[in-house]
Amino acid sequence: MLEALMLLLGCQLLGEVLAGLLALPVPGPVIGLVLLFAVLAIRGGVGDGVGELANALLRHLSLLFVPAGVGIMRHMDRVAADWLPIAATLVGSTLLTLAVTAAVMRALTRESR
Repeated sequence: MLEALMLLLGCQLLGEVLAGLLALPVPGPVIGLVLLFAVLAIRGGVGDGVGELANALLRHLSLLFVPAGVGIMRHMDRVAADWLPIAATLVGSTLLTLAVTAAVMRALTRESR
């Protein structure tokens, strides 16, 4: 489990370093996830340690939303002032996600037939 934690934190750190050094327009955590995916693809799978760690983190995922909720509550005056663009962005991104997911599923099910 410690090896899996070091892998996750190492990919996260490397992603942050690459984003900072190369001035990439992509956030460090996204780069870290891509690096983690590459490492796991090269290894040929997730492995027991990474799977156990992922399950443990997912069991406590709701705790990670607390800081975001507190931040929203702290800046409620700004949220109230810009509620329309925020609502439009949320609805638009949700609809776009649904459309892309449907298109990918349609393409994948067509290939498997």
